[in-house]
Amino acid sequence: MTVHFIGAGPGAADLITVRGRDRLAAADVVLWAGSIVSRDVLVHARPDARIVDTAPLSLDEIEAEFVRAESDGHDVARLQSGDLSVWSAMGEQIRRLERLGIPYTVTPGVPSFAAAAAVLGQELTLPEVAQSVVLTRTSGRASSMPPTETLAAFAATRATLAIHLSIHVVDRVVAELTPFYGADCPVAVVFRATWPDERVIRATLGTIEAALAADPIERTALILVGRALAADLVRESSLYDPTYQRRFRGRDDRAE
Repeated sequence: MTVHFIGAGPGAADLITVRGRDRLAAADVVLWAGSIVSRDVLVHARPDARIVDTAPLSLDEIEAEFVRAESDGHDVARLQSGDLSVWSAMGEQIRRLERLGIPYTVTPGVPSFAAAAAVLGQELTLPEVAQSVVLTRTSGRASSMPPTETLAAFAATRATLAIHLSIHVVDRVVAELTPFYGADCPVAVVFRATWPDERVIRATLGTIEAALAADPIERTALILVGRALAADLVRESSLYDPTYQRRFRGRDDRAE
């Protein structure tokens, strides 16, 4: 018996990895976070699998499901949204499994920021503008932010910011970022990327609050901020420049 933690991806049923799909299809029991994972992903589960929505469960109750599956000799697919490496609460579940001696695996998934970038049809980095992407959030009821991890601290780098779980405090986001990026800095709010009800609002730091007032979004949205979101390209990268010598190109490469 094994518990397979699976990043279910951002929403669309076909944006789960092949490994994740196969492990889900083989599982006897599926624990899925029904509040944030699309039900469509369950199309990959076996028709006879026992499906448990963990949205209303406590950690102790989830542990009880692991123990029940172990006693029955059943493999478990533990579906969680996006990728498991950030804000997934996977670690605390793994600690319970290790204490119980129950084996587990981890299968990564497509993260929400990557899905949002795909919806926008653009990169989050741009030559000579931004070469870093910061994944962050604001403090919430579930967990506070460390004092050194402020929006202002990240904004000082001028990197592209992917701000999660913060649409409800967009006024605070605007107030903290505008001194660093300027009111004309591009902003994109992507609501439920790859879901059927996906929505995108493009604006600037100076106009995003008004745009959201006219078209409210209350949750499950990602805020992207940064100059890399602008349509104008400063310059093309060197990667495909004909004068740029790199491995597998030209006489110098053969000499290697």
